[in-house]
Amino acid sequence: MKKFFKIALLVIVALILLGTFVFLYQKSKPKVIVYELVSPAINDLSKSTVATGKVEPRDEILIKPQISGIIDEVYKEAGQQIKKGEVLAKVKVIPELGQVNSAESRVRLAQINANQAETDFARTEKLYKDQLISKEEYEKSEIALKQSREELQTSKDALEIIKEGITKNSASLSSTLIRSTIDGLILDVPVKAGNSVIMSNTFNDGTTIATVANMNDLIFVGKIDETEVGRLHNGMPIRLTIGALQNFTFDASLEYISPKGVEENGANQFEIKAAVVVPDSVVIRSGYSANAEIVLQRANNVLTVPEGVVEFSGDSIFVQVLKDSVPTQVFERRLVKTGLSDGINMEIKEGISATERLRGNEKQ
Repeated sequence: MKKFFKIALLVIVALILLGTFVFLYQKSKPKVIVYELVSPAINDLSKSTVATGKVEPRDEILIKPQISGIIDEVYKEAGQQIKKGEVLAKVKVIPELGQVNSAESRVRLAQINANQAETDFARTEKLYKDQLISKEEYEKSEIALKQSREELQTSKDALEIIKEGITKNSASLSSTLIRSTIDGLILDVPVKAGNSVIMSNTFNDGTTIATVANMNDLIFVGKIDETEVGRLHNGMPIRLTIGALQNFTFDASLEYISPKGVEENGANQFEIKAAVVVPDSVVIRSGYSANAEIVLQRANNVLTVPEGVVEFSGDSIFVQVLKDSVPTQVFERRLVKTGLSDGINMEIKEGISATERLRGNEKQ
């Protein structure tokens, strides 16, 4: 029995020694590394940049009153379409007491003069009919009467304007009726009935009654970094993506590049504007945030490889070209000339052909 245990123990020790020897032998053997193979392909490449901004009407018109007073009625609200000349609101004039007194005094004086002119003309007309005065004197009296009547009417109109902001003879030209100056969509009506408004003058821009814009003429307004603005030019095509309309993309054309930059967060930014083409079936609201993708460079039908297979050494660029795969993979380090890169693929102008295969990532 003791002999059996001794033999078993020797066998176990022998197996342990053998296993250790095999393990060490395997560890000492050089590991064969196998790489994935990549084939060049013919692709279209483009290099683009993205500008952030918003979509807004080309022109937003601020409608302001031509007279100071209080809003009597508001006839329109934001979101409604309006035609040029259509009434937005009505302003009630609050006259100044001094102006009213002065105008009333002018009316009374004009009335006195008109009454006197009527009396003088009646006397002159009788004398003329009796052939006691010349025709010239008669005509002078007639002219004086007409002038006095005109002055009376003018003074009455002036009083009416001070009190009401309008005269019966010029109702269609009333400055108390605030009218739209363009066809468009009402974006905002910041006033309500009872609000005081003032007309524009040297010291004040005046109260805005409404903001009206033509929503059929939209532009993208954004900013781009100074490192890329030098590659832009008017007329460049732009692909526009609007945050609120993620299922749509819109075409636009660059039409303005600011000649002056503005510093933001330590970098110079230049304003750009692009005309947006909007289908009739899509509704875009003023102020939507948007991203504009601008293609800076493009290369079509060129030989490309993934950027991951390219090696950079100083000013030189290399790829590893497969020379043999039996019994192990053998690669040749070859100098190539590159072109445009889109961040994923790189154009290869010289150095390899489309039939060769390149070293990729190591297989796991």
